[in-house]
Amino acid sequence: MADDLFYLSALELRQEYQRRSLSPVEVTRAVLERIDQLNPRLKAFITVTADLALKQAQRAEVAYAMGHTTPPLLGIPISIKDVTPTKGIRTTRGSLLWKDWIPDEDAPVVERVLAAGAILLGKTNTPELGWKGDSTNRLIGSTQNPWKPGKTAGGSSGGAAAALAAGLGPLAQGTDGAGSVRIPASFCGVVGVKPSFGLVPYYPPSAVESLAHIGPMARTVADAALLLNVMAGPDPRDRNSLNATGIDYLASLEGSVAGLRALWVPRIGSLPVEPEVLRIVEDAVRLLADLGISVEPAPQPLEDPYEVLEVIWSTAMAAAVHNRPPEDRALLDPGIVRLIDHAQRFTGVDLAVAYAERSAYADRLRRLTEPYDILLSPTTPVAAFEAGADHPGHIAGQPTTFLHWTPFTYPFNFTGQPAASVPCGFTADGLPVGLQIVGRWRDDLTVLRVARAFERAKPWHSYRPPLAA
Repeated sequence: MADDLFYLSALELRQEYQRRSLSPVEVTRAVLERIDQLNPRLKAFITVTADLALKQAQRAEVAYAMGHTTPPLLGIPISIKDVTPTKGIRTTRGSLLWKDWIPDEDAPVVERVLAAGAILLGKTNTPELGWKGDSTNRLIGSTQNPWKPGKTAGGSSGGAAAALAAGLGPLAQGTDGAGSVRIPASFCGVVGVKPSFGLVPYYPPSAVESLAHIGPMARTVADAALLLNVMAGPDPRDRNSLNATGIDYLASLEGSVAGLRALWVPRIGSLPVEPEVLRIVEDAVRLLADLGISVEPAPQPLEDPYEVLEVIWSTAMAAAVHNRPPEDRALLDPGIVRLIDHAQRFTGVDLAVAYAERSAYADRLRRLTEPYDILLSPTTPVAAFEAGADHPGHIAGQPTTFLHWTPFTYPFNFTGQPAASVPCGFTADGLPVGLQIVGRWRDDLTVLRVARAFERAKPWHSYRPPLAA
């Protein structure tokens, strides 16, 4: 079957199903065969649910044959990140400690995509407990970047991003506590959306509950908006979830972006950015200016809240395994062990102070960005680094550590503002670079509309990684 099939968007698949020129069973079989072919090298999926997917595809095919064209994801393949519980389906959390866990209920987001008719392909790779920006674990190893084997797909939703880039389904679900949707989207050249905090219910709660978001990932902005339509809305299991029903994110993509005001942020604190990455993103910002967006450079680098993140993140990872017996320590990723050990230096007062400072930082950032409709920045300061590494090692000649290497993403987990990463170019080595678009508090619509306008002005759909060719 022609590779073009694997790069049809979800909306295009729906049209083909309605015309009866393609069938859900035909597409699902083809995608499952492609997973069989590519996943041993790519390691995008931890678990593939082939039998379930084919049963769901058969039901969708019957529905189309009877003239039914709803619900909105009818017959569309999707993947779920393996930190998100799926009833009756192994959910490993990327960890040897949970390698045999079979949840007895679906997370709300899984309930919604299945009720919308989606076909579950399987569970995508993630680092243990989603702890870092590379998707490597001791269960299956490192997810490879489809654009360049040996390079990371990013993390912690790296399996989801790699699957999308390689044509292993048009839709994916990711989670984002410090950049885990946007980082892999940038590294793999796909769209990743971190919606406003609480817009998509998160249950069971993340270890970093106050920073954690669930968001759609796709190859097009329209597909991401389609999936957000299904994901969004309140659920009593998540006390932070927003009552934001009745908004059609897909329909709201249309319209001019001329007249919007944007703040351009090329730096965070004194942290480095690779010159090539910065140049590519600056070109993208100029293109948005050509579309009529008024772009103003930030008068100084944005404040870096990493010291606060370090306390919250490390103590959360330690809390996630605190009740495990001592012998389980040997089953943990060595990197997460170092992080947990690092957390022991902090007290309860330190954590309370960090939470207070997080709120104060969010307020300072809100005041700074309030005059603007959007904020623009690189998604990451570097393109994909070596697969299996906990962090890049160096950026622009400066050494890196843990999450401090990705300063453009975590500030907006503090604030809960909506943010998206969209592809904006390639390095000389052929690695994707992402543009981050951040909106005002709860203004997801403007983020998506700007992302769609940029996508139209600089289409990326014809680019396909050589691994998936």
